[in-house]
Amino acid sequence: MVLKTFGWSFAVTALGLVAAVFYGGWTAFGLVAILTILEVSLSFDNAVVNAGVLKKMSEFWQKIFLTIGILIAVFGMRLVFPVVIVSITAQLGPIEAVDLALNDHARYEELVTDAHPAIAAFGGMFLLMIFLDFIFEDRDIRWLAWLERPLAKLGKIDMLAACVALIILLIAATTFAVNAHQYGGVYVDKSSTVLLAGVAGVVTYMVVGGLSGFFEEKLEEDEEREQEAEEEARRTGKPVSATKLVGKAAFFMFMYLEVLDASFSFDGVIGAFAVSNDPVVIALGLGIGAMYVRSLTVYLVRQGTLDDYVYLEHGAHYAIGALAVILLVTIQYEVPEVVTGLIGVALIAWSFWSSVRRNQRLRAHEEKEVALAANEV
Repeated sequence: MVLKTFGWSFAVTALGLVAAVFYGGWTAFGLVAILTILEVSLSFDNAVVNAGVLKKMSEFWQKIFLTIGILIAVFGMRLVFPVVIVSITAQLGPIEAVDLALNDHARYEELVTDAHPAIAAFGGMFLLMIFLDFIFEDRDIRWLAWLERPLAKLGKIDMLAACVALIILLIAATTFAVNAHQYGGVYVDKSSTVLLAGVAGVVTYMVVGGLSGFFEEKLEEDEEREQEAEEEARRTGKPVSATKLVGKAAFFMFMYLEVLDASFSFDGVIGAFAVSNDPVVIALGLGIGAMYVRSLTVYLVRQGTLDDYVYLEHGAHYAIGALAVILLVTIQYEVPEVVTGLIGVALIAWSFWSSVRRNQRLRAHEEKEVALAANEV
């Protein structure tokens, strides 16, 4: 099971490290290895949340997620995205931006860092919407009941998550963005940029998340009709047509996963410049890490880990909320990547431990009931 799920990740690791040696020697090898560990440590909560979505999809779409999805994640977000950002912010042509990335690493890092407020605002608001929608939803299973119960009651107010997110965006734009730190110690007003990027993050979440949710509901309705049709077919002997909404539902959930992965990758891409400013080294390291996150997502789905440890998804969403806040704070202040990673790992570890204790209590309760039943007999 492990080899089947992580086989491609192991292969990509070997190829990536060999490519690093040929590209920049053993120094590049070490940098790629560090970046891989950085990406995995920062994105474990990403894997848990992805698994919650991916488990609703067929095996075919799980394979698409691991093939086409990884190409988008590695080449799109870890290699092409920073170059596109540089091209837009510096008003350079695509060829000029690529030439700058390959031949003037210091200037390339400067321009990507300059674009950080907009990147952080977009990613932070997208992730914040995910967290708020989760925390305001009424759930049968609650991890921190003292907090989640009153928030679920508040969640009955329409559009509350969007309102809270926009209020936080206004605070961030008027507090952090006014003195957004740029390369070289210069402070400039980035309020309008942060506002625009943050609103774009909220709109992106509402469009992609709304479409995926819409088609998921349509799929559930269609499955119910299909079951009724199958029962009718058994009585009449008539053939039953297959559902046509699976493709649409799966496609938009796939798109949602890709945007989610993009938002998670923002802090990793920016933070990678603390290790290296070579775009090839960054792409290799973060790309290998992204592959492991993909494989871990599928592993969690196939092992049914989220069903066995029911608080894991809660812990991952709390980690998302923490990451969203950290991204907004980094508009002005630097936050070490190790802090971001440790907060996420700590929250997920806490939720895992809570899940284990819950399972032990349920098991003890079941054993007690069995013993009582046996005594009565």
